[in-house]
Amino acid sequence: MAEIDKYNEAVKTIKTAILQSQYEAAKSVNEKQLALYFSIGRYISLNTRSGHWGQGAIEQISKQLDKELPGLRGFTSRNLRYMRTFYEEWSFLEEKTILLDDLNSDQNHLDVIRKSRFPKLNNFSIDCFLSIGFRHHLSILTKIKDIDERVFFVNKCATEHLSYRELEMILRDGVCYQCDIASNNFGETIISPSNKLKALEMFKDSYLLDFINVEELGERDKQDIDERVVEQEIVHNIKKFILKFGDGFAFIGNQYHLDAFGVDQYVDLLFFNRNLNCLVAVELKKGVFKTSYLGQLSGYLSILDKFERKPHENPSIGIILCKDMDKSFVDFVIHDYAKPMGVSTYKTSKDMSDELKKSLPDIEELRKLIDSEDD
Repeated sequence: MAEIDKYNEAVKTIKTAILQSQYEAAKSVNEKQLALYFSIGRYISLNTRSGHWGQGAIEQISKQLDKELPGLRGFTSRNLRYMRTFYEEWSFLEEKTILLDDLNSDQNHLDVIRKSRFPKLNNFSIDCFLSIGFRHHLSILTKIKDIDERVFFVNKCATEHLSYRELEMILRDGVCYQCDIASNNFGETIISPSNKLKALEMFKDSYLLDFINVEELGERDKQDIDERVVEQEIVHNIKKFILKFGDGFAFIGNQYHLDAFGVDQYVDLLFFNRNLNCLVAVELKKGVFKTSYLGQLSGYLSILDKFERKPHENPSIGIILCKDMDKSFVDFVIHDYAKPMGVSTYKTSKDMSDELKKSLPDIEELRKLIDSEDD
């Protein structure tokens, strides 16, 4: 190896070590800061919510801290209230509940902060929780109320290394982004935190199946344009459909036969997802969502898990694709089911607005462009 190559390799090695060390140091500092803020938040919550402290206590404490520790930053009255919020919103996860009776001596007052245990986060990765900053946490807590969506964005911030500004932009413009998560019961039915996150990220609230044009399916009775017609178009364009669904899908078959207990049943579309390591059953419905669809799909999943699932695979997931739904209603009823299921809507090219159709490229122009590039 030439001398210059050796030096380049040495620089690369040292640079990597420095960056990893800086990251670990920053991560450690962030973890300690979050633990401190959580503990202080607990202490303030116990004393203020119980009336143990009088009105104006937080303002007075903040002023006194600033006087006794000049130059101290981050402990304004507003930030102390943020710490209380941080604790209270995640307090249900802590290992040991501290009661007001524990504050019966000066030593115990200090122990509430110094010896408090950080919450045991069973719902998602503690590494993700500890790797994002306090401002990220506050933004998520103040703008999102649903616990599953909070978990989703905590993990998204951590895995995608979102800056605070990027997170704020997503949450500000993200009413549709949050709604982009399919109505589901994954939070209660998927045990693995990582698989729970993957499922939440994978399945959307709505799909535009723009490759399906019912007007081009030939001379058919309008009543015949139903789930089976859409299914045939999906099978014909299975690559496009899989791209809509996401990475890791392998198509197993349509009208997949389930023969159990002498009863013939058929799953509209059956996939295997490598990322989730499970079978994914998709049911197509032409109309508005009905609660009976969940019961039907739950039965399919039970049979798949009993007779089709391999020992090393995770429990099957079911997705209902319907033309329309009341999301609030679906969110309410789906949590009564024990099998992991989600409900999404779909639109075909017939449902697309004229404005959207006009914005899409002309097929003939695309063909000409492709032909010219092949020359």
